[in-house]
Amino acid sequence: MSQPKAMPARSEVPLKETWDLAHIFATPADWEAGLKDLETRIPQIAAFNGRLVEGAATVLTYFRALESAFRLGSRVIVYAMLGSAADTTDQTATARVGQARSVLGRLNAAASFSDPELMVIGFDRLREWMQGEPALQVYAHYLERLEKRQPYVRSSDVEEVLALAGEPLGTSRGVYAMLTDADMKFAPARSEDGTEHEVGQGTIDSLTHGTDREARRTAFQNYADGYLAHKNTLAAVLTGAVQGDVFRMRARGYHSSLEASLIPNLIPTEVFHSLIDTFKKNLPTWHRYWEIRRRAFGYDEVHWYDTAAPLTTAPPAVSFEQAVDWISAGMRPLGEDYVADLRRGCLDERWVDYAVNKGKSQGAFSSGTYDTPPYILMSWAGDLFSMSTLAHELGHSMHSYYSRKTQPYVYSHYSLFVAEVASNFNQAMTRAHLFETNPDRNFQIALIDEAMSNFRRYFFIMPTLARFELEMHERVEQGRPVNADILIGLCADLFQEGFGNTLQLDRDRMGIEWAEFGHLYANFYVYQYATGIAAAQALANGVLADKSGGAGGRYRDFLAAGGSMYPLDALKLAGIDMTTPEPVESAFAALAGIVDRLETLVDA
Repeated sequence: MSQPKAMPARSEVPLKETWDLAHIFATPADWEAGLKDLETRIPQIAAFNGRLVEGAATVLTYFRALESAFRLGSRVIVYAMLGSAADTTDQTATARVGQARSVLGRLNAAASFSDPELMVIGFDRLREWMQGEPALQVYAHYLERLEKRQPYVRSSDVEEVLALAGEPLGTSRGVYAMLTDADMKFAPARSEDGTEHEVGQGTIDSLTHGTDREARRTAFQNYADGYLAHKNTLAAVLTGAVQGDVFRMRARGYHSSLEASLIPNLIPTEVFHSLIDTFKKNLPTWHRYWEIRRRAFGYDEVHWYDTAAPLTTAPPAVSFEQAVDWISAGMRPLGEDYVADLRRGCLDERWVDYAVNKGKSQGAFSSGTYDTPPYILMSWAGDLFSMSTLAHELGHSMHSYYSRKTQPYVYSHYSLFVAEVASNFNQAMTRAHLFETNPDRNFQIALIDEAMSNFRRYFFIMPTLARFELEMHERVEQGRPVNADILIGLCADLFQEGFGNTLQLDRDRMGIEWAEFGHLYANFYVYQYATGIAAAQALANGVLADKSGGAGGRYRDFLAAGGSMYPLDALKLAGIDMTTPEPVESAFAALAGIVDRLETLVDA
């Protein structure tokens, strides 16, 4: 039996495959100096406590000092977190994250007085001050949001305690990351010929998307078994995170954790429930898809490890550079300047860390802040799925790039609700370009594989996890029991409903799926993948159909809006109304169309 193929150490990967953090701080010593500088800002911010009532000039000076401090603090934490994410076994990088979080927690506590103090001044008076001080007018939308949040903002003392609690309440996510990325070990997968392959966060997707069924089976089982071996710890850590959500919800006076997540962005809870209802109604489309896959492979039984297997035996190999070219071509309806910015970031400025190495954080993400490039972390597997992941994360990054380029700092952060629109939009646009320009049958089937993998993740797994998340939060809110076996059983039941009678469910290994998603550590994040892909599909259809460029221009306006308007209003700017079921139904129609196309190819 051959030895498993090992991942290289971080020090062994090519420099061009890594991101350039020198755009943030030139050296670790410069980061240390930035951290010390940040500490000096804390008493300066605290000194404004009780002084905002002095007038418009003092409020403006405070806002500017606060912005300067948080811009520095954002650079400090991003540098630390990106260094750790690239290699979670790097103890120095991990220590930087802890240092940065500690100082930022103290900065948040020092600034916690301001919202209650502004409320005491009164919004009518603040509007008068804005009229007399034009430089304050940029904060009009911020103050409008604050006015709407007024019922949920507490006294200065309570706000300070809530800010100080942020660091300890956030430890669950850090513990989860260290356990799953650095400490957890997995038995190697085994191919049909006996070759062993290392299973890790950087390899699991390529193994479970492979053509070798034995490698898929053993990779899935060994990966799940790694989580099951720590099921009690993982359940306790996630329960702690949910308890933190419930604590903040109760401290602020919301009726539920769901409400606490949605109300600050003026999103009605009906948007969440409408998504879940529409998803459940359309589950027969998924049942049909699983059955088509079973027929395509000729299997008597289909298992979870078969749902991402390629339907073509000749999938294209895709280099990073080729992927950038294809994505660039797909995004050309948004303008040559958009494409030039994207290519510069990928090929010249090293925004993307796509190396595969030991200790690298699982999955993929886009990060950065106002004064940094929009960095991307992923692990390159050399296939269409890697290209799709890059397109997805570039959607986030270009959204961030144009938000930060267009908006003042106070509005540079867009909400999670719109974040997944831009990412899925890029995938839809790139996919449409490739369907049109690559008629080869194997390539077309490989594209369907990629498309269905994307829908499978965002329009099947994520809504299922959203149902799980709702049930778990309600259990904690109501004081009902929560433990590993309860969570595994709940998750297995939900996936069984989604699979219907076609797929054979390995209950424990499928039931531990909740533990494989760090997204659950962000309060009601996962449902926004489904709303995001729905809005993205509708927007992409509009841009592709409109040869005048008007739809593309409206989409660019949406990207540039950042946080300067409420998320539902930003989407209406682009032409989508997410308060109705129509976009979700439209996305299911698109999904059904791809399933029809696949069935035709399979039957042929």
